[in-house]
Amino acid sequence: MPSTRRHRRAWTALALAVGAASAVAVTSTAPATSAAPGYAPAARATITPGVQMYTQGSQCTGNFVFTDAERRTYVGYSAHCAGLGEATDTNGCAARSLPLGTRVTFNRGGSLLSPGTRVGSGRLAYSSWLTMRQRSERNANACAYNDFALVRVARADVRKVNPSIPFWGGPTGIDRDGTRTGERVYSYGSSSLRGGVTLLSPKTGVSLGDAAADGGWSHPLYTLTPGVPGDSGSAFVDARGRAIGTLSTLGLAPLPASNNIGDLARELDYAKAHSGIKGLRLVKGTQRFDPLL
Repeated sequence: MPSTRRHRRAWTALALAVGAASAVAVTSTAPATSAAPGYAPAARATITPGVQMYTQGSQCTGNFVFTDAERRTYVGYSAHCAGLGEATDTNGCAARSLPLGTRVTFNRGGSLLSPGTRVGSGRLAYSSWLTMRQRSERNANACAYNDFALVRVARADVRKVNPSIPFWGGPTGIDRDGTRTGERVYSYGSSSLRGGVTLLSPKTGVSLGDAAADGGWSHPLYTLTPGVPGDSGSAFVDARGRAIGTLSTLGLAPLPASNNIGDLARELDYAKAHSGIKGLRLVKGTQRFDPLL
């Protein structure tokens, strides 16, 4: 896809370019609920959707929390975050990636000058890019848009996890009917380009509708502010708090400053079918979803 670039390593040329615009600057009033068994209360958790994830120096943003039949815990991010190619490599069936088992760290407060504070670690447990390449995937839309990976949280760090999206709450489930033009979407990005300014992390925007040519695998949208390098992998939910997708690419043309998200329902179904992880499922947030709008 020549019109897109992967949100890979933080680009110095874009440093703090998004600082001029602000996301919704209000505090959520959603009431807290009890944490899921084995997870930390949201107020004390340090590994949540929106956490910064570092893979051999490349920073991305965690999207949702997942579990399996063995009650193991995973945090999702983009498969290209563990990619070995250039930022313009967008074909997951051809791009090279780091192997399963690669160490990933969870950090807070990372910036261009510092990776921030390490709050936990995990290992790459699934990559759509590795899987599609190994399977010789022939679906062109899957190759272009199935950009999803899972990091298994280290056992000692599971107690630091909460599945709620900061600021917004949720997710409440999975959206399986795509997006409509003008439909409101919500996200939380943690790019190190923002220099640790979390005021700019919550984002809201609108869908540009689904392109039939993508086969439902991708959803273009605009947010204020747009997702930037380092936001890759971050969660997007609809007005009911349902998980729509994960941030994958930055559109350059014909829709400059737009973003494209991979469809989570399709990405997760693919992982269920081919990852070998039994009983893989999304964990709902313990905080009530509150769009505040």
